[in-house]
Amino acid sequence: MADKAEGGGLVFKPMEQFEITALFGGDVTWYTPTNTALWMGFSIIAVILLLVVGSSKRAIVPSRAQSVAELAYGFIYKMVEDICGKEGLKFFPYIMTLFMFIVCANFLGLIPSSFTPTSHFAVTVVLAMAVFVTVTILGFVKNGSAFLSLFWVASAPLALRPVLAIIEIISYFVRPVSHSIRLAGNVMAGHAVIKVFAGFAALTLVSPVAILGITAMYGLEVLVSFIQAYVFTILTCVYLKDALHPHH
Repeated sequence: MADKAEGGGLVFKPMEQFEITALFGGDVTWYTPTNTALWMGFSIIAVILLLVVGSSKRAIVPSRAQSVAELAYGFIYKMVEDICGKEGLKFFPYIMTLFMFIVCANFLGLIPSSFTPTSHFAVTVVLAMAVFVTVTILGFVKNGSAFLSLFWVASAPLALRPVLAIIEIISYFVRPVSHSIRLAGNVMAGHAVIKVFAGFAALTLVSPVAILGITAMYGLEVLVSFIQAYVFTILTCVYLKDALHPHH
């Protein structure tokens, strides 16, 4: 948690937990199995166990796993329907997969000595770019050039429309940046703070306060893990709605 410095003090290294390492030693290259890949694999297995294995019996009196799976299904289905309408339900499997992967990765990352893939921009940027490219292609395929009306605020005064169009275009291309940074930044910040409190726990004088801080932050991180998955998913639905119905 904390290393002893030469002068006898403590040296905190809260960012070490985010270091990508090769599973079998050596340098990290594009083909090297890493801790990121391992914990993303665990996240996928967790999703399969919950949604496929846990609900396979389809019992009238559901088990705990089936209850959680049904709650997650109903929650995301209602979200997609409310934001995107009936037309958006064809994309429900994709959005449900996104939500479950992110929430499982976040929760698995709360296990001591684990690794949180969603704390890395390399992971969240890929997820955000997949959403951005998908909704952009869908917008042009479904609406043709009419998709460009998303950037033209017809309700604004005519003199302001070109300025607003530039602002809308910039904000549209910034979407994957904010979409990815929000998730990775919040997850990384919470884990780093817990690590700092854990370092102070080694000091006898402040250890009770540090332990209380760890407990409080851990409880907050459980909440943040769900909220960030929810925010990523609801923004995906909003972007999808813009592609399906681009007119202001």
